[in-house]
Amino acid sequence: MSRASGKLEAARDALVLAALVHVPFDGWSKKALAAAARDAGLDETMPERAFPGGVGEAVMHFSALADRRLEEEAKEADLAAMRFTARVAWLVRRRLEAWTEHREAVRRTLAYLALPGRAGQAARSAWRTADTIWHAAGDTSTDISYYTRRATLVAVYSATLLAWLDDSSEGQAATWAFLDRRLADVGRVGKLRKEAEAKLKKLPNPVRAAKSARERIKRGRKAGLRG
Repeated sequence: MSRASGKLEAARDALVLAALVHVPFDGWSKKALAAAARDAGLDETMPERAFPGGVGEAVMHFSALADRRLEEEAKEADLAAMRFTARVAWLVRRRLEAWTEHREAVRRTLAYLALPGRAGQAARSAWRTADTIWHAAGDTSTDISYYTRRATLVAVYSATLLAWLDDSSEGQAATWAFLDRRLADVGRVGKLRKEAEAKLKKLPNPVRAAKSARERIKRGRKAGLRG
């Protein structure tokens, strides 16, 4: 990253972080970004220069920043000592806990992405977060499981996020219990799928069986002709 690019990235980070105290009142808007620029001591033109794509670009940058911070935190954690499911649970939890003091801003972020025409942004944001969590957990899959794991985690993460936003229990204990149950359900489904696949592999292959039957018939006909 060049020096200029690095300065622009730092300005983007500063803007979205400063905007979080304004978003609960003004939503993700030009007004919130303008206030953020003032709070961060940046030029008033910086929001437009930093996010030429508009407010939606700022929202996506906030999501990407949260994922980057999770990656950095994961590198400092002793995830290797945990079981794989425990790693995923820890990462999902930290992805949310890091923004506890800005839960209303996160709620407004979801509201923004839920508006018509923003489904693509919402999907990209959720997929990137799921991908970040799987990579940080140590997933190295490259086959179809790469996609199924991420699609499954998108569903688990999204449900947990909604639970977290409305959780008034101490330390959001209810949310983490909910997360553990969802991951346990996923684990059971995965185990059942593997057991089914193993059983299917033991069954006769219908294509090979049909081919073998045809060959036996041909051999029988030839033997009959020779007789």
